[in-house]
Amino acid sequence: MDAARPLPQYLIQRFHGWRATTYQDNKAWFRRLAESGQHPRAMVISCCDSRVHVTSIFGADEGEFFIHRNVANLVPPFSPDGTYHGTSAAVEYAVTSLGVAHIVVLGHSNCGGVKGCDDMCMGHAPALEEKTSFVGRWMDILRPGFERVKHLPDADRARALEKEAVLVSLENLMSFPFVRDAVGDDRLTLHGLWNDTGAGALEHFDPARGFVAV
Repeated sequence: MDAARPLPQYLIQRFHGWRATTYQDNKAWFRRLAESGQHPRAMVISCCDSRVHVTSIFGADEGEFFIHRNVANLVPPFSPDGTYHGTSAAVEYAVTSLGVAHIVVLGHSNCGGVKGCDDMCMGHAPALEEKTSFVGRWMDILRPGFERVKHLPDADRARALEKEAVLVSLENLMSFPFVRDAVGDDRLTLHGLWNDTGAGALEHFDPARGFVAV
């Protein structure tokens, strides 16, 4: 572990500030969470993008959301091939162990991962086409969505593809047998959202109307 280094001082200072305020004011609540385990109501699958702050958007407290973040908030299709599947493992744990009532896929504006997929599919990002590109192979998940919007002008296609990332993930979630069974038994509902980070706006997917403002 030669690469490991001491924590930056500004993070240490922020931790001590949090412990002296938020933690001290809610010590009993934190201890209750630690002792009783987590019982989140919903799982949120969002992008790694630092501008997407899930708990702030929904005013969530500790213990309320089971959050999984990855590049472009994508869920791959069900593929039990014995290799590494971080997102699939998180979905499995949320549904079969935690028994969440909702899975929310949260996309956002100006997503770098989605732009990379668009560039790759348009032939403008040869590096992402390489088999050695982790980002490129991950963004292959979104290729079916690109096929649905590739006819659009560049500006319209970018935003449409961000929303396709949400729709492809919802479709792929239903390929997991335990998700499909839970949805069929009314133990689980799936939701698609798209956040305009600059405008502070939120849209949800309605099968009858598409994405509409909440």
